[in-house]
Amino acid sequence: MRIFLTGASGFIGSRILTELLAAGHHVTGLARSETSAQTIINAGADVYRGTLEAPDSLAPALQRADAVIHTAFDHDFHHFAQSCEKDRRVIYTLGQALKGSSRPLIITSGTGIGDDSPTAFSREDQFKADNVNPRVASEIAGNALLNEGVNVRVVRLPQVHDTHRQGLITFYIEHAVAKGTVAYLGAGGNRWSAAHVTDVATLYRLVLEKGEQGKRYHAVAEEGVPFRYIAGVVARKLSLPLISLSPAEAESHFGGFAHFVAMNLHASSAWTRQQLGWRPVGPGLLEDLENMDYAPLLLSR
Repeated sequence: MRIFLTGASGFIGSRILTELLAAGHHVTGLARSETSAQTIINAGADVYRGTLEAPDSLAPALQRADAVIHTAFDHDFHHFAQSCEKDRRVIYTLGQALKGSSRPLIITSGTGIGDDSPTAFSREDQFKADNVNPRVASEIAGNALLNEGVNVRVVRLPQVHDTHRQGLITFYIEHAVAKGTVAYLGAGGNRWSAAHVTDVATLYRLVLEKGEQGKRYHAVAEEGVPFRYIAGVVARKLSLPLISLSPAEAESHFGGFAHFVAMNLHASSAWTRQQLGWRPVGPGLLEDLENMDYAPLLLSR
């Protein structure tokens, strides 16, 4: 198949790119800079120069594609709601180009959108448009397109990791270095789901090849790693004190990031595994945190 891939030079997108090429697909990656374009070319894919700030300019590439996978996202967690709103607009524009066909549009969301209560596992069959998590905007756009007949499929991500990046935990580590302490809330019992980036890339390919219109799939290898375990590894590897904060203290310590640190982001992928035969095999989150090179961060202190 001819796949148009946004975020093709990014942390997750670059792994999806190589996964698709290895499976025999032809990939065109979106690039907005010469550096990104060269990365995509070096991987063996074609390049389409453009930007999501002008999604209408992507029409020629979309017209030639048999499927579109959208992974690009502005990871500015200080302006998270604005980033999510931008993603909503981009998704809707991408979908308009696919209307009237059966060509899949695979969009990206977060496992938190499948929560139906603060204590229940997030599941693939759960969705509430009034979810307080701003990332719900991406799935609202997807639902609008489904109602217009577009073949939308959703991949929900947990903390995606290797020994260089770990989703939200990357920003948590940087914050700890800046503050000189590693903090968690209360007993640190809230849990975050996770998956290794190579397993996530495999799931995107399976959703492309075997997924169904209107279905949501969870890229979850570990259902819920206790946050105090995450904090404990980070504190030990950074040689920083580990402290527990009250909710009031967290606001002062973390600022706008306090909301994320307090989240329960545990999720199930039982249905995804059963439907697609996905079997994650990569290292666990704590293992990657143990094997991460913290030296560049420590030098910046």
